[in-house]
Amino acid sequence: MKSLFFTLVVIFLMTHFSEHSYAETKIDGFTTDLISHDSPRSPFYNPSETKYQRLQKAFHRSILRGNHFSAMRVSPNDIQSDVIPGSGGYFMNISLGTPPVPMLGIADTGSDLIWRQCRPCDNCYEQDEPLFDPEASETYKTLACDNEFCRDLEQKGSCGNDNTCNYNYAYGTGETFTMGYLSSDTLTIGSGRGESVSFPGIAFGCAHRTGGKFGEKHVGLIGLGGGPLSLVKQLDSQVGGQFSYCLVPLSTTDSTASSKINFGRNGVVSGSGTVSTPLIKGRPDALYYLKLEGMSVGSTRVEFRGVSAGEEGNIVIDSGTTLTYLPPDFYSEVESALATAINGQTTSDPNRTFSLCYSSGSNIQIPTITVHFTGADVQLPELNTFIQAEEDLFCFTMVPSSELFIFGNLAQMNFLVGYDLNNNKVSFKPTDCTKYQFN
Repeated sequence: MKSLFFTLVVIFLMTHFSEHSYAETKIDGFTTDLISHDSPRSPFYNPSETKYQRLQKAFHRSILRGNHFSAMRVSPNDIQSDVIPGSGGYFMNISLGTPPVPMLGIADTGSDLIWRQCRPCDNCYEQDEPLFDPEASETYKTLACDNEFCRDLEQKGSCGNDNTCNYNYAYGTGETFTMGYLSSDTLTIGSGRGESVSFPGIAFGCAHRTGGKFGEKHVGLIGLGGGPLSLVKQLDSQVGGQFSYCLVPLSTTDSTASSKINFGRNGVVSGSGTVSTPLIKGRPDALYYLKLEGMSVGSTRVEFRGVSAGEEGNIVIDSGTTLTYLPPDFYSEVESALATAINGQTTSDPNRTFSLCYSSGSNIQIPTITVHFTGADVQLPELNTFIQAEEDLFCFTMVPSSELFIFGNLAQMNFLVGYDLNNNKVSFKPTDCTKYQFN
């Protein structure tokens, strides 16, 4: 009898603690695809456009995005810009609800809020995909006004008469906006290996009114920035504040190659060739700031000069901005050193996007440009600094800006770029992203 009792107790304890530990187990890590705005897998892909037409549109989006960030910095609680958030370069597949409803959202390292359009949505822009129906999800909840996520909205949140938390994000003069209930539901992400991982209770904006410059192909946004409502911040206990991405070069001819984004253990960047620099808090907190100390063109070093040269964080690193933006005086010195090193016949850009261009047929040698962040020298080969912008036009992809300075995604391609939000650092590791697989 005692033996039977002991056996039952052991079975109970094993069952109880195995279930409990399963619920509390920290997810090791997962990896999924980042889909380029101009990839055939993107809803914005237009097969009738030439690659040069797509590039020109990407450059235009980059300029608008830079303006958006500059406005955010001047007035983070009252964004004044003509570009919608997440007009950047990459999408990510997630699902919301139980059962899960798929959503191809814009993966945005410059925003924090996750949001999508919900039923009922009488005053909303038309979208191709069905609206999310909160009543059809077994795990959907609206959040109360005293919820910590509601408090994180600050001036962008308000309390309804029924104690529900309302959010309101407005852009430009206010004609472009998204507003609705701050809610929570289960969020599911595909791992890229035919598996998926689910996270209950993720806060997101369930939009019931939207308007302005959104298009029918915009379904919603996945904020990956540094603010408290971002996906990375909300998953902190599961992924430890770690994520990384590997961006496939625009010049790749491998149609099967896809950019990747990694979370948790998969997001750690280490090993031979890795360099790291401090991640610095700035305004607004959704943006990631680094300190740029200078650049070297070959062996010629140019010290950073700009209106924020004395600030700790003086340049934003962003995966959604195509070009790199530098202060005019500093840019001028870098361009001069580069033109001297190349020693070739320059030509003008008819679209007036770029300041330094050459004929594609020119027999020129492009020197390595080393970007000197605090504690990290990132060496950029030709792939990261020049692009064939037209059939006979080869241009330097860094441009002057008198506003916010941004280290864009062309400069980050073929690097594994890792963000460690708990230890406040960003790491770079040269990587062939066309062949990258997390092992």
